[in-house]
Amino acid sequence: MSTTAASTSHHLSPAFPGRAPWGTASKLRAWQQGALDKYIQEQPRDFLAVATPGAGKTTFALTLASWLLHHHVVQQVTVVAPTEHLKKQWAEAAARVGIKLDPEYSAGPLGREYHGVAVTYAGVGVRPMLHRNRIEQRKTLVILDEIHHAGDSRSWGEACLEAFEPATRRLALTGTPFRSDTNPIPFVTYEEGNDGIRRSSADYTYGYGNALSDGVVRPVIFLSYSGNMRWRTKAGDEIAARLGEPMTKDAVSQAWRTALDPRGDWMPNVLRAADQRLSEVRKGIPDAGALVIAADQDSARAYAKLIREITGTKATVVLSDEAAASQRIEDFSGSDDRWMVAVRMVSEGVDVPRLAVGVYATTISTPLFFAQAVGRFVRSRRRGETASVFLPTIPMLLGFANEMEVERDHVLDKPKKDGEEENPYAEEEKLLEEAEKQQDEDTGDQDQLPFEALESDAVFDRVLYDGAEFGMQAHPGSAEEQDYLGIPGLLEPDQVQMLLQKRQAKQIAHSRKRPDTEADLLELPAERRPVVTHKELLELRKQLNSLVGAYAHQSGKPHGVIHTELRRVCGGPPSAEATAGQIRERIKKVQEWATRMR
Repeated sequence: MSTTAASTSHHLSPAFPGRAPWGTASKLRAWQQGALDKYIQEQPRDFLAVATPGAGKTTFALTLASWLLHHHVVQQVTVVAPTEHLKKQWAEAAARVGIKLDPEYSAGPLGREYHGVAVTYAGVGVRPMLHRNRIEQRKTLVILDEIHHAGDSRSWGEACLEAFEPATRRLALTGTPFRSDTNPIPFVTYEEGNDGIRRSSADYTYGYGNALSDGVVRPVIFLSYSGNMRWRTKAGDEIAARLGEPMTKDAVSQAWRTALDPRGDWMPNVLRAADQRLSEVRKGIPDAGALVIAADQDSARAYAKLIREITGTKATVVLSDEAAASQRIEDFSGSDDRWMVAVRMVSEGVDVPRLAVGVYATTISTPLFFAQAVGRFVRSRRRGETASVFLPTIPMLLGFANEMEVERDHVLDKPKKDGEEENPYAEEEKLLEEAEKQQDEDTGDQDQLPFEALESDAVFDRVLYDGAEFGMQAHPGSAEEQDYLGIPGLLEPDQVQMLLQKRQAKQIAHSRKRPDTEADLLELPAERRPVVTHKELLELRKQLNSLVGAYAHQSGKPHGVIHTELRRVCGGPPSAEATAGQIRERIKKVQEWATRMR
């Protein structure tokens, strides 16, 4: 990596005073002091600070702004935030340290009582010259919060360059310095590695691993749920599959959508489990709250209705980035209400430190969004607090969960060979395209019917913690599931690990005593039940298509006819939706046919 690792100042307590929220701490955390010392020593025009969500980037930035204003290095401050809600949060945080920012600024001269403005990237995109003119008139510090958003569109990036090029100082902040595309981020330095690829270079980095060991963030327990899904495709075919089984990329997406459908049984069971987990956590953290991150407004409303039915209490619903939504988030943050349901806007930057339980109920599958979503639950207020996030057993999500401590840089170039490095699934997608070029059975018109989720159920699958996996499958409401939901909410990280190992050992011992006839679920520990990626599945499909091609040459039959015959003999859906086991059966069968012809 081309980042400068955090040099922790161990003479300072990393976690205290309290959470050091929003620029209100009387002294800084060790990483904040370390980053400030580095900045003051080097006095750079541009500085990129990468700190894990929940570490306190805002406190660091406002302390630095105060220092620069006090020493007359700058005369005013401009904060650029991703959303209207965050713009207001910045203004409130700045006011608490004596910096007055106008979050409603739109045009014209700034009121004399203000030290600067808080604006959004979208606002800068609309009127870049307005901000450039202001910055040219007085020496300005520009704070670019979650700067990866400046690469969201070419116009935003160009507008930021145009507006803030004359700034005296620029401070860029991010918790996730990587993007899934190669759009350059303004004012970020890129350095070329030995492989010829340019990657973002941070001036100071404080990763989740460091923050966890310092007690600045909570450890995260991921609880994954599998289950049987049944849906109807656009072609009218009914498909059944189990979450976590190897499937094509399309089938994974459709099974995932089916699980999140509020009319099935998966979501009610997972919400019920999450509410039980919340009750356990609240024994140690009395005001702990829970958040469902929903995919869309209809789903959010439906989940809120389910929560009302399950708990008997109303959930706060946040549907859009409007003034009323900001107020609802603020009200929820200051209350001790149990549940909030939101569409996307709470996934990044919004500060509700009492959130300790989450349900990831969206099909957004980028590492950036996942990291920001999980970041809503890791803000630590005192040592020993844990966070719990409920997930569907989707290989990609479990991969992200297992890589929580991996630090990433933004890759600017596409590698010349061996796939696209900035997309970890590029190789799999290439295999999928190659496999689909092979002639397969005719599935008919793909646009005849809308996709329809038909049925879902839930099965407790595993717990992921600190890169390890624990647990055997269990039915919702069973004693085995309760063992994991009942882990105390106040534990040190090593105690969490020890407790999970004990729970799994107990589950295995109980399983061994049970007659085989009662074993209706997979009776293997999680580490021996790896979730197969669709890359492995695509290799099987590739092998099947190669064998079908060879047999077609040998027998003179068309590819499509052979595929249809394999499906008739072995059963199951078209090979595009078949599981690994079904494809292996077809491979065996076509090998058997080829052997007979010799």
